[in-house]
Amino acid sequence: MRAILIGAVESTRIALRCLAAAPRWDLAAVFTLPLDLASRHSDFIDLAAETEKAGSRIVRVKNINSEAALAAIHDIAPDYIFVIGWSQICGGQFMASAKRGVVGYHPAPLPRLRGRAVIPWTILLDEPISASSLFLIDAGVDSGPLLAQRYFHLAPDETAATLYAKHMAKLEEMLPGVLDDIASGAPALSVQDERCATYAARRRPEDALIDWAQPASLIWRCVRACGDPYPGAWTSLGGDRITIEAAVPVPLGHHAAAMAGQVVERTGESFTVKCGDGQGLRVTQWRTAREAPLPNHAILGRDAAAA
Repeated sequence: MRAILIGAVESTRIALRCLAAAPRWDLAAVFTLPLDLASRHSDFIDLAAETEKAGSRIVRVKNINSEAALAAIHDIAPDYIFVIGWSQICGGQFMASAKRGVVGYHPAPLPRLRGRAVIPWTILLDEPISASSLFLIDAGVDSGPLLAQRYFHLAPDETAATLYAKHMAKLEEMLPGVLDDIASGAPALSVQDERCATYAARRRPEDALIDWAQPASLIWRCVRACGDPYPGAWTSLGGDRITIEAAVPVPLGHHAAAMAGQVVERTGESFTVKCGDGQGLRVTQWRTAREAPLPNHAILGRDAAAA
């Protein structure tokens, strides 16, 4: 089987390794982003070295539906195209360029959470279970028949980084078997139940602005959902952005007389902010360009709210 792989992130690298190791597959080329467009993905990975190691050709494209990209794909004449870790919608001409089909990967339990930013949304929605899904791409949004799916539980303190790692492990576990099934010519397919479909909307860095009027549990969820490998949940003070990387909810029995967003405790290693439900969020890791330390009783987010 002759294959093309399209992507630019960790899941792409896993697929590259699996395809390169599969004896019944010829990975002809890896299509990925030019280095000057790496910012399209916060988790971008340069695949050049591993593509060369696999003996495959690397093709850098801005738009997979462009005439140049389609011409390159046509010249290769793949049996299957694997779109794993690529944010652009696959157009009709692109879909028709694979002789037998286009395979996609989605870090969610399809048909639930089709769409964008599903790892952050999984935590923001407090989902207790997730799944990694491999499927045949059709004209819809993550709606094609499933080739394989692996379920797992989320921990109560799950972060974007730990959830991301779980998905990568599941992809690496199930892809070799799927490659064998496809090469056999009769892969088992499971049609998605449209009655169970839900959709996740795109998220931008500004969507991770912390609203200190919310309960501590929801703010903690935002911190966990939006952290590494994503830009992070953030607040502000005097125009300076403060990105909160790690935190934990704590009771605030002695700080009833404080406003939401106010720093009520501070040490060299942490600071605690009162939240809208009267509980606190103890921040243990943060980053900021601000040189001055946080002043006692500072109110975070006030300038952002005023803007």
